[in-house]
Amino acid sequence: MTTDRGTRLSGKVAIVTGAGATGNGDFVGIGQAISMLLARHGAQVLLVDREEQNAETTLAMIREDGGDASVFVGDVTSNTDCQDMADAAISRYGKLNVLINNVGISGPGSVTDVDEELWDTVIDVNLKSVMLTSKHAIPRMIEAGGGSIVNLSSIVGLRAGSGSPSHPYAASKGGIIGLSNSMAVHYGRDQIRVNCIAPGHVHSPMVARHSSQEMLELRRRAGPLGIEGTPWDVAWAALFLASDEARWVSGATLPVDAGLLAATPLAMFPHLQGPE
Repeated sequence: MTTDRGTRLSGKVAIVTGAGATGNGDFVGIGQAISMLLARHGAQVLLVDREEQNAETTLAMIREDGGDASVFVGDVTSNTDCQDMADAAISRYGKLNVLINNVGISGPGSVTDVDEELWDTVIDVNLKSVMLTSKHAIPRMIEAGGGSIVNLSSIVGLRAGSGSPSHPYAASKGGIIGLSNSMAVHYGRDQIRVNCIAPGHVHSPMVARHSSQEMLELRRRAGPLGIEGTPWDVAWAALFLASDEARWVSGATLPVDAGLLAATPLAMFPHLQGPE
């Protein structure tokens, strides 16, 4: 991440869900990177997380960097908490302009063997949360004259992402794209833009905890660029979509994936064989 400060979100108030730290030191997660970058570019940021200590870690890093943020502890699968979250943004900062829906959990299993309770949990956390946060954020954005919602989906919402099935995760991430498209249309006249980011094989703390070095290397080589993605790559895309630079962009799904979705498996086959 560049150390330069900017003004791309000067005067804006943003909510970022899943904003708490998930890694150690400089190894930040996507929500943390987005929060820090938005604050660095002038936004006042409400850091939403159900783990207070994780959110406080992000807050400390933002304040050390000279940014303006505060913590809201809540569960984005709770309608009451989502309403209180939106109210907190208004009471603390006076308005709401940007909502970044970043909360997500993994969901392994196929439809023939997945546990029903796990299915419901993944759908609630990954998809229902987007509905609930938007339900309460959109009226505040309308009061402010419009705004930007950026929802974190995944390339798995568009393509099967790995050899092991993760059908609950795929369904939730595909649902986010469909919901975002519909919201973009039906709130467009309220000057609310709704877009998705579909991250690819990003090396994040969550991925690192569940992947071998061999798998991380395979993920890197599978992308046409052949370089590893980080949470900062996703954060820069979120900053653009949140800013007025994207004033004419709505209903889009932006892959941040080293070109992976542009390739067929056969196109990348030579790069997956032997040493590079």
